[in-house]
Amino acid sequence: MNSAACFSQTYAQARHKFLKACADLGLPVESHVHPLRGAENEELAIDVARSGSLDAEHVVLISSGCHGVEGFCGSAVQIALLRDEEFQRQAKDAGCAVVYLHAANPYGFSWLRRWTHENVDLNRNFRDFSQARAHNPDYSALHSVMIPRRWPGTLANRLHLLSQLVRFGRKRLQKAVSSGQHSHPDGLFYTGTSPTWSNDAIRTVVRQHASQCQHLVWLDIHTGLGPKGYGERIYSGPADSPMLERARRWWGEGVRSSQEGQSVSVPLSGLMVYGAAGECTPADFTALTLEFGTLPGSQVLDALRAEQWLHNNPRIGEPRRQQIKQQLRDAFYIDEPQWKDDVLRQAREVAQQAINGLNQGPIKVH
Repeated sequence: MNSAACFSQTYAQARHKFLKACADLGLPVESHVHPLRGAENEELAIDVARSGSLDAEHVVLISSGCHGVEGFCGSAVQIALLRDEEFQRQAKDAGCAVVYLHAANPYGFSWLRRWTHENVDLNRNFRDFSQARAHNPDYSALHSVMIPRRWPGTLANRLHLLSQLVRFGRKRLQKAVSSGQHSHPDGLFYTGTSPTWSNDAIRTVVRQHASQCQHLVWLDIHTGLGPKGYGERIYSGPADSPMLERARRWWGEGVRSSQEGQSVSVPLSGLMVYGAAGECTPADFTALTLEFGTLPGSQVLDALRAEQWLHNNPRIGEPRRQQIKQQLRDAFYIDEPQWKDDVLRQAREVAQQAINGLNQGPIKVH
């Protein structure tokens, strides 16, 4: 398979390829249409296709684009699997349904943002908003440094950020910035104060496709953390859960637990896979985040800072806007043949291992 042919240069192109791959297999697609239009004035939607029986005991759900601009990678993975005759046959022989949730955050995918149109990090938004939320004082202290009044930041701003890195340490600084905050709606990793449009739509999808199954496996594709081209297999659930043992049995001891501090990701709350899975009650649930590395962390963070500054200052001229948007795109999508080959190879392996794991039985781990 030509890896490059599975990747796209825009959301509109990615959606077209996804819909065509589904049509080639005769799979119907349900589209949850977003209220806003895209960067090319195109329709935006969360598109969902299912191969396999509606009453299948085992369901593998593969999601892309939770973080908008990261959808270039996840969409390509889904298209590659839809075009992969061996994978389709393997799932069918195992009696396993595969649900492809394309572009969980279509607005961010199209407009080259990590966040939703509400400026919310969708993967911090799946929480109980009736409960009091913990304040993130470390982010509050860093906000004016992260998003300065002028961009690029001045030398004083860079030195201030460096001093905070020394004071906090890398892990604490990463946690302060990326774990989520609700005090600054114009800041990074904002959790929101209510469920986003995507949150509501994804919960609907899960209720429709996973309420009757005995085992739900959710593979969520992300980019932006870790060594370039390497797909870290991240488990983000409770450290004492049978799910962790099962994940390592299926995907190997290389599975990293963010809760135990082993992963490139810090412990997080409000995650999509765990929040939305609460909409159904399968006998067993197994979730894995596949996180593909791109650029060094400092470059990724600078790209996020620049794009948020741009969002807060929308009157900036078009050349500068395009430069900042390209910087963000490059931070989450490496448009190089080797990176694309590495992504699809590792993603295919993980998807196959999920099918094999469901086939092994017994399902339950005590």
